Amino acid sequence: MLMLAVDFVQWWYGRGYQAAFRAVGRRIIRIVRLFSLPLLVQTLGAPWRRITTPRGGSLGERFQALLDNLISRVVGFCVRCIVILAGLGAITAIAVVGAALLVAWPFLPILGIILIVRGVFPW
Repeated sequence: MLMLAVDFVQWWYGRGYQAAFRAVGRRIIRIVRLFSLPLLVQTLGAPWRRITTPRGGSLGERFQALLDNLISRVVGFCVRCIVILAGLGAITAIAVVGAALLVAWPFLPILGIILIVRGVFPW
């Protein structure tokens, strides 16, 4: 029984702590990939859903195509900015929760013991 407790303490404050740290990093990388943040930044000025109007022959058709393409790019820019902000918000939330977990990690076994004692001996 004592050996089990020693092994647990060694794992918890060694490899377990490292695994928790790596898990937070993996979650952040997963969010970056989920939101495709590098691709969104690269294509920030691209038209929305590649909707473009080909240029016509007359001056009025050219102006209409220019206006349509400009609107498509503005819509694309706005949507991409919103998605980038949502991704950055998710990354921030995961980083804050992960940092709280890493700060609390060393104290969780002690907290478990305290809660068990409080449950057995309520004052």
